[in-house]
Amino acid sequence: MKGDTPQEEIRRHHLGAVLRQVHLAGPISRAALANRLGLNRSTILALATRLTAAGLVREEASGTTGRAGRPSLVVRPESGRWYVLAFDVAVDRLVAARVGLGGLVLERREAPRRRSRHADLDEVVGVLAGFGRALVDAAPRSARCLGVGTSYCGLVRAADGMVLLAPNVGWTDLDFVPALSRRLGLPVAVGNEAHLGAVAEHERGAGIGQQNLVYLHGDVGVGGGIIVGGRLLGGDDGYGAELGHMIVNPFGGRSCNCGSRGCLEAEVGEAALLEASGRTSGPGGRDGVRAVVEAAENGDEAARKALDRVGDWLGIGVVNLINLFNPGVVVFGGTLGDIYQGAAPQVHARVAASVLPVSRGVGLRTSMLRDDAPLVGAAELAFSRVLADPLDALASTAP
Repeated sequence: MKGDTPQEEIRRHHLGAVLRQVHLAGPISRAALANRLGLNRSTILALATRLTAAGLVREEASGTTGRAGRPSLVVRPESGRWYVLAFDVAVDRLVAARVGLGGLVLERREAPRRRSRHADLDEVVGVLAGFGRALVDAAPRSARCLGVGTSYCGLVRAADGMVLLAPNVGWTDLDFVPALSRRLGLPVAVGNEAHLGAVAEHERGAGIGQQNLVYLHGDVGVGGGIIVGGRLLGGDDGYGAELGHMIVNPFGGRSCNCGSRGCLEAEVGEAALLEASGRTSGPGGRDGVRAVVEAAENGDEAARKALDRVGDWLGIGVVNLINLFNPGVVVFGGTLGDIYQGAAPQVHARVAASVLPVSRGVGLRTSMLRDDAPLVGAAELAFSRVLADPLDALASTAP
């Protein structure tokens, strides 16, 4: 904080670092904290004691013994006492959760969202605000909300959370965050669904331990998030890593909702798969995509050809991303997780043929968090302030 001495700034940084480790790793011993953070045990003891006094963590015997035969103490997050609200606004569903410190989902609500090419801001905000109030009312009276994080399926301006463009749902230049914040009576942070999905997989999913990661998320369209050196690549205004609008088929490519042709989204998204398989009159969304994958596995020739075609274009996109960013892992989330599982041979063939030899050790994985990756990322967005400066965040958190 402004006016802090250098020693106080270091102490604040170390408090946040300890709390982050406990939040992400769960119960962890003081010795393990010292090893991970490169701090001595007396410093860890002082930091853990301060976080315990603030009520953010508690220390308990682990049941194992230390060197002198005494039970070793582990530091645990106070999940029931501190929580955030997390929202995921997808094309065809609205999800809300109360998530305790440590990432524990305490309660969850979900509702369908009508597919529409017209702005439904009031309807979406009304449903989310209702969910939020119900989740807060259901929390213990002694529990406190640390923040609200929201994942949105569109371009979100980092400076103020305005939804600049959501081409699959008809939103353009809408003040989503102020509207939701007014209804909830709480400050709200918002991020792009695939960006937050990338953060979630990096911190709690298939990318744990990886410093460089590419995340591809399938919903109706295709989004992406990139972690470079352990940090999200956001771009100047927060619009970075729009991987779904990377051109992979410039000659004769399918038209895209963004106005271009041959985008990755146009070639591998829901519409491409359903049209190629002759299933446009059937169910759409996750159920429709998964039905095509299942049919292909069961020998349906049209479904198999459609999945092979989409998988080939997905492989081309993945090759470009690997050659550009040299990630340790590429994670396929949402409906792209299902498509990748059904078309892995096509993707692997493209990688083997066209990725630079130095990058062919990249891991290709499906999301561990599946459809909930953006929701988990939204929770982490809400927790970010208290993890950066625990005591200052608590001082400004209303009961």
